[in-house]
Amino acid sequence: MAFHLPRRAVTGLGAVALATAAIAHEGHDHGAPPPPQPATLSPRTEAASADFELVAVLRDSVLAIHLDRFADNAPVEGATIEVDTPAGTQAAQPAEPGTYVLAAPFLAAPGSHDLAFTVTAGGTLDVLLATLTVPAPTADASARPVVPAALAQWGALPVGVLAGVVIGFIAGALAMSRRRRMSALLVLGSLGAILAGVPQHAWAADAARPAARDAAQRLPDGSVIVPKPSQRILGVRTVVTASGAFARTLEMPGRVVPDANASGLVQSTVGGRLAPPPGGFRPLGAKVEAGEILAYVHQPIGASDLKDLEQQGYELDQQIAIVKRRYERLSAIPDAVTRREVEEAEIELKGLTTRRAKLERVQREPEALRAPVPGVIAAADAVAGQVAEPNTVVFRILDPARLWVEALSFSPDAGRSGAQGRFADGRVVSLSYLGAGLSDRNQAVPVQFAVTGEAAGLRPGQFLTVLASSGAPRAGIAIPREAVVRGANGQAIVFEHASAERFVPREVKTEPLDASRVLVTAGLEPGRRVVSAGAELIDQIR
Repeated sequence: MAFHLPRRAVTGLGAVALATAAIAHEGHDHGAPPPPQPATLSPRTEAASADFELVAVLRDSVLAIHLDRFADNAPVEGATIEVDTPAGTQAAQPAEPGTYVLAAPFLAAPGSHDLAFTVTAGGTLDVLLATLTVPAPTADASARPVVPAALAQWGALPVGVLAGVVIGFIAGALAMSRRRRMSALLVLGSLGAILAGVPQHAWAADAARPAARDAAQRLPDGSVIVPKPSQRILGVRTVVTASGAFARTLEMPGRVVPDANASGLVQSTVGGRLAPPPGGFRPLGAKVEAGEILAYVHQPIGASDLKDLEQQGYELDQQIAIVKRRYERLSAIPDAVTRREVEEAEIELKGLTTRRAKLERVQREPEALRAPVPGVIAAADAVAGQVAEPNTVVFRILDPARLWVEALSFSPDAGRSGAQGRFADGRVVSLSYLGAGLSDRNQAVPVQFAVTGEAAGLRPGQFLTVLASSGAPRAGIAIPREAVVRGANGQAIVFEHASAERFVPREVKTEPLDASRVLVTAGLEPGRRVVSAGAELIDQIR
């Protein structure tokens, strides 16, 4: 079945064809697009010396000067910056930490402008030279035809894609009913007329407008552009690499344990009910002294035992009464008896009285649980009225300033020259070697270390990684562990600070060195600036 297009439809198709021809007119090569370039939205220049690194950014006739230390990329505060301008030497004013601003109407003219920055900071005087290139302004926006926002987005599409969209519209129009076909083709004709009158350069007008701020981005070669203000927000810091010889380091799993000489257990030797001392049970973390009573244990007495104790009490009371009367009679006639008989009666009376008193204490006096060492209460399992079995641990006492670390090693000599412990949160503690055991724990030997220095925040049972020196030294470059990130393929990567705002990823081979550093054995050269803080954030920039 053949379709006969009305004259209006033919007119619309012609307009669409003219629009396509206008887009792909002579002089435009629509081959493979060039690789994207870094979007430096504002004119900028940079300069560096052995002490300082400077980036000057021009925006709205104001020159923002970012000044950092060259070695570690830290902002330089309190500096004095003088700029040689056509109007004479002018001083930049501090705006933010490490940022100084200067009104620069002399940079309004397009072209290259040579600038000289005299920097004085902390007794260091330096002169930095740079050239700022100001591009020529684009065509006047008022001379451009007004294009709807929806159509402006089509300007970035290739001609083939745009022609396919137009043909799709035509096919849809032909599939419509006869009544709707005429209206659709009229719309297509109008669309073609509009597209034909739009110059190619006007479609990307919005894309050419400068943004409100410079944005960080990753380039096709993998390097990352991070403007100075973004570096300040991310806290980017660098170190200058240097080679050296370092001893090989072993990593051992370990955990914190109490010092055996500064910890103890409070246990019940007999079964009974727990009772608090005067003032109540001490809470966790409370300081205690050696010998301080922490609890009482009231021993239960069975019915048969109680009857036996009562019988013994009666017998002792009877003997005490007899001996007391004899002693009184002998004491009344000192001249008729010898002194020895009186003293024997007195001694016998005291012994019976002591036995009777101890028998009373057995029934009534509880066992006192005392702290074996000074320290703090680390664990407690005491409730009034609780029945404690013999050998029950009621309290654990330890000195938080005296802790040990027990690690498992396949070499009993590991750590003899010193070691460090690294926790999951990044904390590092110094360790001193105490000794190694002889027992075999799954082919590993337990090694004990004492925590030296500050032990605040540590507690028994915490797991950590012990890094101990062992073996012959190896040559390499020591860098912080935070400088190494993992790439998409799992390869270790560091970011080299190639220029003021450009960071280049470098694949490296690393080995553990200590709790805070790794040893780079390949992929990095001495004298390079490597990101030591903020590398993980830079790696996330796309």
